[in-house]
Amino acid sequence: MISFLICLAILIVGYFTYGKIVSDTFGPDDRETPAIAINDGVDFVVMPQWKLFLVQLLNIAGLGPIFGALQGALWGPVVFLWITFGTIFAGAVHDYFSGMLSERNNGASIAEVTGKYLGPVMKNIMRVFAVILLIMVGTVFAVGPAGLIVTLLTEKGVSGALASTTVWLAIILVYYFIATFLSIDKIIGKIYPVFGICLILMAIGVIFGIFTNPDYVIPELWSNFRNMHPDGKPIWSFMFITVACGAVSGFHSTQSPLMARCLASEKQGHFVFYGAMVAEGIIALIWAAAGCSLYAVTDGLNTGLNEALAAGQSAAIYDVSLKTMGNVGVILAMIGVVVCPITSGDTAFRSARLTLSDWLGIEQESMAGRLKLCIPVLGIGAVLGFGNTLGFLSYQVVWRYFSWSNQTLAMLVLWTGAMYLAMEKKNFWICAVPATFMSAVSITYFCMAGECLGMIPFFKNNTAVAYPVGIICAAAFLMLFMTKSKKYRTA
Repeated sequence: MISFLICLAILIVGYFTYGKIVSDTFGPDDRETPAIAINDGVDFVVMPQWKLFLVQLLNIAGLGPIFGALQGALWGPVVFLWITFGTIFAGAVHDYFSGMLSERNNGASIAEVTGKYLGPVMKNIMRVFAVILLIMVGTVFAVGPAGLIVTLLTEKGVSGALASTTVWLAIILVYYFIATFLSIDKIIGKIYPVFGICLILMAIGVIFGIFTNPDYVIPELWSNFRNMHPDGKPIWSFMFITVACGAVSGFHSTQSPLMARCLASEKQGHFVFYGAMVAEGIIALIWAAAGCSLYAVTDGLNTGLNEALAAGQSAAIYDVSLKTMGNVGVILAMIGVVVCPITSGDTAFRSARLTLSDWLGIEQESMAGRLKLCIPVLGIGAVLGFGNTLGFLSYQVVWRYFSWSNQTLAMLVLWTGAMYLAMEKKNFWICAVPATFMSAVSITYFCMAGECLGMIPFFKNNTAVAYPVGIICAAAFLMLFMTKSKKYRTA
């Protein structure tokens, strides 16, 4: 428990110390923000800081810091280190710069921001990459909740149309269309703060339940500093890919521009972007602690947690909530496993609309302009979603490459932040170091993961090849950055 408390304290202190260093390095000032200068009543709308924080938290969180952290706990309390230091030095830095660089560029989507600092080729790559990723996320977070609702209703004895996945998928997609089409303060700005508070209360309830039950003991990091994964998956780099939203996640960079368009002042960025990521890191740390303390360990391996996760993500979250909070936990768990994915899905489709509007130059202030993009974006999501439900498209196929592409996107955004700082003759290392690290993570994983090069037997889990290749590529990326940025650094 002591190591958990130390990590918790580091996260909190990191927000006030390193977070301030990051903010001061960027240098927020009193210039007019896009929310004030452009204010179109749809996407550019001034919102109060507390609401911005809660909306940003739910945008970037959803089930990510819950299920990802539980999966990460399979490796044991060593995951505490990645969540803690990954959040402070990589994830929160990533989220801050993705939000503030968007704000400095009139609320531009991350693809446009990346293109400005890394060149037109990277802009086009990021445009395609971001739109595909966002539609994929939105689709998964429509199909998943629909299935979970049906499961919950079936357990209560409900049958007929109300117990149809197709019916619930249609309802969710209709909601997504409305949330994507309307002004951000009409639905998202009103309901997100409520569910953001539920997400926080859920985490508080879990840790309180652990602390007050003598049967649950959070293992110490120093006594369990080893790989506890039952399947023997290597810590590097599988754990760093598995725990994304609780440490660093490229998906966040697609969401931060939504709030960048709603800031009243640049000085709110530290609390809204860096602060929301630290809050997510704390939530992930709590759920990782639950995964490490609630289940049986056999021969030094987390077999009990592995069995709980094998029953499905909703079942595992339900089990943790029930064990730590009783009946109250069941209610919060239902909100968590149903509502949280939906609140990630709607903003994913909204971000896809905005990315396409920046790309194609289609104005979004008029209803006609928004319909031109809402209909095809949600239409593709519907085809993918109903394809999975009707059995001619696999859910796993849609989701298979998300984890790796997510961290690869984070890598590219961190390199974007580093280039911006180099251009401004500021301390670019605060972005370049985590960018190099995430380059090594992404390349190493790609070289040996089963859904990537690991499909070839020679490469699958072949650390002798993947580790050096990852390190060499990361070093090459750093050298390329130093070469490209030299003209700015030495001018």
